[in-house]
Amino acid sequence: MAKPAAPGLRIRRFAAGEWTEAPDAVVTEEPLQLLLDGKPLAVVMRTPGADIELALGLLFAEGIIRSARDVSGLRISAEAGETEDRVKVESVLVESNQVDVQLAAKPRRKIERSMLASSACGVCGTQMIEDLRHDLAVLPAGPAFDPVKLPGLVDKLRSGQGVFERTGGLHAAGLFDADGDIVALREDIGRHNAVDKVVGRLLLDGRLPAAAMLLVASGRAGYEIVQKSVGAGIPLLAAVGAPSSLAVALAREFNQTLVGFLRGDRFNVYSGHQRLTNR
Repeated sequence: MAKPAAPGLRIRRFAAGEWTEAPDAVVTEEPLQLLLDGKPLAVVMRTPGADIELALGLLFAEGIIRSARDVSGLRISAEAGETEDRVKVESVLVESNQVDVQLAAKPRRKIERSMLASSACGVCGTQMIEDLRHDLAVLPAGPAFDPVKLPGLVDKLRSGQGVFERTGGLHAAGLFDADGDIVALREDIGRHNAVDKVVGRLLLDGRLPAAAMLLVASGRAGYEIVQKSVGAGIPLLAAVGAPSSLAVALAREFNQTLVGFLRGDRFNVYSGHQRLTNR
């Protein structure tokens, strides 16, 4: 049985000088062991759910796979309760919190070492800054997006965050088309995990690169979010929080439109302003 993303519990709450007992919910955080052809590759701290998408999105970001055709099958823990029409999935009864990805051919990129990832680690297999640029290509010019539509996407993102509403402790990544309609939305305790899940969904659906879409991320825009979204061909990344200096530098280097502080009816553009034009 799949584990709840926000299990309930009883807590003691202090307010206005008094103690009370109350129900509450907290975000589930558990390790997911990722194996490649039966060999341990990474341990990722994540919120259970969409583990197949997370595994494939991470392998895509690391340059190990480029499409679902690179995957011959997956073995996943039975308690996850996940199936997928586009790849062969075998539920395993003995292992817990595991996904084993079987490749159809040799990895496209040499695997340097085993990776240990916390919920804050987004580019966990890289050893050098330059290595983060593997398989990245400069994004082509266009398309144009209406800047007036951007602020409303935050409300759409929040309205799709069911677990966040119960816990206040989860990040989200939402992929939208140019009209502002949701293509995919995923939650996770790690903002980069949420992006990997979205990219994994696109990979399974054969929709990469996502050249006509934009990504909205809760929290800040770190280097790893830019790297993952550029790798997926996403031309516009908008974050509710601030970008880092490395995020701005990478977005400018690879011609991605980077938006930060997307709040209310305002936002800042740090790179690629030419894509934001009123039509």
